[in-house]
Formats: sequence, C-alpha cells, structure tokens
Amino acid sequence: MAVLISKGDLSDPQVTSLVQRHLLRARAETAAGSAHALDAGELRAPEISLWAAWDAGTLLGIAALKRLSPDHGEVKSMYTAEDARRRGVARELLQHIVAEARSAGLARLSLETGSWDYFEPARALYRSFGFNPCEPFANYKLDPHSVFMTLELRLP
Repeated sequence: MAVLISKGDLSDPQVTSLVQRHLLRARAETAAGSAHALDAGELRAPEISLWAAWDAGTLLGIAALKRLSPDHGEVKSMYTAEDARRRGVARELLQHIVAEARSAGLARLSLETGSWDYFEPARALYRSFGFNPCEPFANYKLDPHSVFMTLELRLP
C-alpha cells in the first residue's frame, strides 16, 4: 500500500462522505453531548487544515490540524475508513500532522478523544507518539467521556 497524503478537498464527495461517517460514528460511540468531531462546514474554518490519505484513488482516512494560538495546535477529526484500519493509515496521518505543526512553529499539539473502549486504539497511537494526559484545553470542559492529551513539540 502506497499512502499519499494531500490537502483534503471538501468539494470531493469521497472526502465529505468520510467526514460524515466519522461524525456519525463519533456520535454513536460517545455519550450524548461529548462528541467533538467536526462536520464539513466546521472543517472549512480558516484556522483548520485538513489532509486526506489516499491509495490509488481510494480514500483511506482524514485528519485535521486546528490552530488554537500562535504556538498551540489541536489534532481534529482523525478518522480511518473501516476497510483501511490496522494498515498504518492513522500513523501516517498523525506523523504528517506532527510534522506540519512543527514546521508551522507550534510548540504544543493537543487533542481530545473518547474515554470509551472503542477509542483505545486511538489513545494507544497517540501515546506511541509521546502524547501524555493533560487537563482540558481551549474551550473543552472536564468530561468523563473525554481524554485530553498533549505533545510538547519543542525539545528542551
């Protein structure tokens, strides 16, 4: 499998369909009011960059980076298509986001994910990149259904 990561095009029906599947799945796997996945309209915000992972014309996954401040970013809307899971797609997307965040001069990258068992593979991936638990950030509130993690990008 040769994964190509490119800017996510929200005018592409494959991309918007995967964004919608992510939104529906996040809501199904999280307590009411605790799903923070973004819809296509929200992903169009100027402070958000979206990428898509492709293999020979097949969309494998999406991921976004939201700039929270001049030195702090947030990983948003990481989602791998069901039939592309466990093939390293999420790892490639997260690696891309971390590299983009570093090149943009961000000092810290944070994220919110679910606390339910469904989200354990995502939490394991984030831990493998060095993300550590943190307090809620930005506009998030403490929520037993959310796990907050952060990664310091600037080495001491």
